[in-house]
Amino acid sequence: MKTAKTIVLVPVILLAGFMGVWKLQHALDKQRARLSEERDYVLLSSPKLIQAVSLEYAPLMADFYWTRVVQFYGNKHVRGDANLEQLWPLLDITTTLDPNLIVAYRFGAIFLSQRAPGGAGRPDLAVRLIERGIKENPEDWRLYEDLGFIYYMDLKDYKKASEAFLEGSKNPKALIWMKVMAAKIAAEGESYETSFFLWNDVYTNTTDPQIKENAKAHLQLLRALEDCKQLDLLGGEYEKRFGHRPRRVSELVEAGMLQGMAVDPLDYPYTFDENGKAALNPKSPLFEKQKFFERFK
Repeated sequence: MKTAKTIVLVPVILLAGFMGVWKLQHALDKQRARLSEERDYVLLSSPKLIQAVSLEYAPLMADFYWTRVVQFYGNKHVRGDANLEQLWPLLDITTTLDPNLIVAYRFGAIFLSQRAPGGAGRPDLAVRLIERGIKENPEDWRLYEDLGFIYYMDLKDYKKASEAFLEGSKNPKALIWMKVMAAKIAAEGESYETSFFLWNDVYTNTTDPQIKENAKAHLQLLRALEDCKQLDLLGGEYEKRFGHRPRRVSELVEAGMLQGMAVDPLDYPYTFDENGKAALNPKSPLFEKQKFFERFK
C-alpha cells in the first residue's frame, strides 16, 4: 500500500519540480533578454563608435541611430519601462553624426521632456538638444517653437518661454502666432510691459482682421488689469483708514482717493468683488472676453 502511494506521488513531485524549474528558467531567459537588449543599446550609443565612422557615411549612420532611438523609445513605452537613460546618449550621437537631422531634434526633445512613463522626464536635456539644433540650424524657426513649449509646458519658465517664441518670430518665415505666443506667455509671467509692447506690435503690423481683433482685446484687457492693480492699492489704503475694504469704486471717490469713476477701455465702471478685489464689470463685453481667454491658460 505504501509502495503504491509512493509510485503515485513520485510523478506528481517530479511534475511539480519540472514546472518550478521551467518557470524559473523562463524568468531567467526573459531577464537575460532584457539585459542583452540594454547592452545592445549601450554598445550602439558608445562615443567610441563615432570616431570609427567615416565622415562620408555619417548621415547614413545618423539615420541608423535615429531608427534605434525610435525603437528604443517604442519598446520601453510598450513595456511601461520608465528607464530611458540611454535615450540621451543615442540622441547625442545621432545629432553629432548629422547636425541637420531636424526630426531627431524635434521628436527627440519630446521623448526627453515628457514625464515618465511617457518619456524620460528630462526637460533639461530636451532644452540642451533643441539649443544644439538651433545652433546648427538657425534658419529653422520651428526649433524655437519647440524650445518655447518646453520652457512653457514642462519647466514653467514663462520668461524664457516668451523669449524663445519672440526670438523665433524674428525669422521672416515664422508665422505670426509665434509673436502672439510670446505676448501671451509674457502676460502669464506677469511681464505686462513686454506683453503690451508685443500685442501692440501684432495689432499694428498684422493684416489679418481676426488676429488684429484678438490683439486689440488683449491690449484692452492688459490695460484693465493694470487699472485693477491700482484700484487694489487704493483699496488697501482705504482699509487702513476705515477698517474694511471698499465695496464700490464710488467709495474711493467719496473718500477723495480717486478723481471720478474709474472705467475700463470700453467705458464700463470697475467693481469690487465679494473679496474686495477690483474687477471688470460683469456688464462689460471685456468681462466675457476675459473669461474666454482664461479657459486657454
